[in-house]
Amino acid sequence: METWRVLNTGFSGPAWNMAVDEAILNAHSRGLVPPTIRFFGWDPATLSIGYFQRSAKEVNFDALKEKGLGFVRRPTGGRAVLHDQELTYSVIVSESHPMMPSSVNESYRVLSMGLLEGFRELGLNAEMVSLADEEEKKKFESMGSAACFDSPSWYELVVEGRKVVGSAQVRQLHTILQHGSILLDLDAELLFSVLTFSSERIRERMMETFKERAVSIKDFSGEVISYDRAVEAFTAGFARGLGVKLEAAGLTPFEQELAEQLVREKYGADSWNYKK
Repeated sequence: METWRVLNTGFSGPAWNMAVDEAILNAHSRGLVPPTIRFFGWDPATLSIGYFQRSAKEVNFDALKEKGLGFVRRPTGGRAVLHDQELTYSVIVSESHPMMPSSVNESYRVLSMGLLEGFRELGLNAEMVSLADEEEKKKFESMGSAACFDSPSWYELVVEGRKVVGSAQVRQLHTILQHGSILLDLDAELLFSVLTFSSERIRERMMETFKERAVSIKDFSGEVISYDRAVEAFTAGFARGLGVKLEAAGLTPFEQELAEQLVREKYGADSWNYKK
């Protein structure tokens, strides 16, 4: 059985969290570290936007500042995510790994098997829905808000028909980085208060639609799952879902130094976060 590395880097600021993901990708592309699964949280709670989003058009920065939230642009696509009461995961693995299909959609399906098993570890009856089916696609299609959980992927993880995780993927240096949010609890009002809409009526309509489609673990389990318990469950889930052994480790000196550089030059810089 192949051994992958698992990191639990705890709670950090937005620039550091994104810098670490990229540093691991870089290290793995050079053969310095094995395929890696990472779990982390955010302090402060942070709004992240997708690489292609226009921050000036879609984000209410006055509200963001008023509520004391962080802000960062992700290297991945997708829409805005409020990283608050959640477990965030990332998976970094070479495109050429025997387990990885060349198709982005199919690789998403393979990696999401770890997520599927993690939810089952918590006693939730999660399933993966293929949105290649027109009927399923129509059921989950977005009304067009800037919020990530309103925008489904080709393969969607759902519990009782509602989306339970939002993920995005990027490929650089022949390496896959997939990361996403596993909602332990959900504050839709806070998320929609820091996004920009053309009218209050549209904001309310979008938020109600969002609430119908997105769901947190608390909504189904009836209890607040702690960060540590979630890490334990999804560590077991990824090991079982991917058929690998996970070995706990920390960042290497190379990754630490590169992450610090990326904070200074990229994820902590206005030129990156506000460039669109």
